[in-house]
Amino acid sequence: MNDAEMDSMRKGRRRFLQLATAAAMLPAAPHPAASQAVYPTRPVRFIVGQAAGSSSDITARLIAQWLSERLHQQFVVETRPGAGGNIATEAVVRLPPDGYTLLLVNAQNTINAALYEQLSFDFLRDIAPVAWTTASP
Repeated sequence: MNDAEMDSMRKGRRRFLQLATAAAMLPAAPHPAASQAVYPTRPVRFIVGQAAGSSSDITARLIAQWLSERLHQQFVVETRPGAGGNIATEAVVRLPPDGYTLLLVNAQNTINAALYEQLSFDFLRDIAPVAWTTASP
């Protein structure tokens, strides 16, 4: 290989590295403000269908604290015990599906959907899963 070919190869390699570096830096570059604000722009309600101090309530409070710290917006845990969690579920179903009200679901919600014939909501149709938080035997 002669000197001209070596120079050409070096220039090509250098150009490739410049482009690769520019592409890697692109996510860090400032972007113009989007027309839509980043979620959440206001406090989020986290509704639990069990009593205060229950394992579901504690789980919701830990998740709410974690989300509040990372998303810099308040996540408020609200307990609505009673009717095997149906009171909390009905409250969430009646609110607009805007992502600002979350429901902590557990096994009792599944049981209620099969047990009660005349609920004011259809659990599978009216509740959309967002995240899996815990697993238990």
